[in-house]
Amino acid sequence: MNMNKKVSSTWILLSLAISAFAIGSTEFISVGIMPMLTKAFGISLAQGGLTVSIYATGIMFGAPILALITNRWDRKKLLIGIMISFIIGNLLAAMAPTFAILLAGRVIAALAHGIFMTIASLIAADVVAPNKRASAIAVMFTGLTVATITGVPIGTFIGNTWGWRLSFFFLVALGLIGLITNIVLVPNELPLPKPTSVKGIWRILKQPQLLLILLITALGYGATFPVYTYLTTILNKNMGWSQGAIVIILIVYGAAVAVGNTLGGRWANKRPLLALLKMFVGLGVALIVMKFAMNSHFLGLLAVLLLGLFAFMNVPGLQLYIVQLAEKYTPNEVPLASALNISAFNVGITLGSTVGGQMVANSQLTNTPWAGIAMLVVGIILIWALMKMEVSVAKTEDLDLENC
Repeated sequence: MNMNKKVSSTWILLSLAISAFAIGSTEFISVGIMPMLTKAFGISLAQGGLTVSIYATGIMFGAPILALITNRWDRKKLLIGIMISFIIGNLLAAMAPTFAILLAGRVIAALAHGIFMTIASLIAADVVAPNKRASAIAVMFTGLTVATITGVPIGTFIGNTWGWRLSFFFLVALGLIGLITNIVLVPNELPLPKPTSVKGIWRILKQPQLLLILLITALGYGATFPVYTYLTTILNKNMGWSQGAIVIILIVYGAAVAVGNTLGGRWANKRPLLALLKMFVGLGVALIVMKFAMNSHFLGLLAVLLLGLFAFMNVPGLQLYIVQLAEKYTPNEVPLASALNISAFNVGITLGSTVGGQMVANSQLTNTPWAGIAMLVVGIILIWALMKMEVSVAKTEDLDLENC
């Protein structure tokens, strides 16, 4: 019985990771082809950054709204619908005659992305033992990190070789593979979450611990994006690497992301809040190194790889911790809390890439790491406050037990 459960869990996580690979390749593909998009549509670099921030905004609003709408929908049918929408969005972007239509395609793909990551995180956490939940979420998010290793660089290579439209057709092909794996590997009868309503958002936000972790997610995850949104430009113009070399560098960068994501999942299984504090500090150090090595050829490359190691390390812990808090404080709203945290990730992307875009528009590309560092400082302060709050709650609970 345990063996069957183990095999089943493995296949479910694999299917989620494959779909996450397709979706992760889409989220960051425009980072790799940014110079081509700006040239093709005659737009500025800051306008090109909208392909990242608009996508993130679509996830930010779409995740909780679609989580409410689809709360009682069959999980497998929902996954299939998500991948079909994802394919349609990327087809629209691939054939877009104008930049505005390309952005519309990005929004459709983003809506699919938001609801996918919401339900996939919950499924991943539910199919394993409680002490393995962060690792299971990390396995699902491995699809995103592998996309950073291979999907984005391959898409960039395709764009450099055959044109940026082929990069989006590449994403359509990945979406079709994800659709097939959902049909074949995901079981037909997944458990449905408890019914919820829009009032659940208020019940979550009025809990101080849950509100704090949402803010921490936005700041800690978003801190990478003032720099990451313009990484290809930095590698080319500031550090002097060729387009061919950049494809290879993005692959190595993605490998560093995968290592960081795996380590982050393991460290967050126990005492996730303390682990997150250390990860935020590590990311801050990486951004400082990036700032002072940005105009250096080889030192800049090392700084980029260090940034990759810490960039998304905090993702499994952040997603696990809000689920743990929701189970404790709002047990009927766990799916909605998960959706809000997916939104918070993308609030961070929108904030980070928008601030970075404003700095780039004012010829401050080399100072973008400072924006990320400022976000981290606030995030660290909020983690400290949340740790104090949780200690206080634990003491109160102990006193209540003693009185009983």
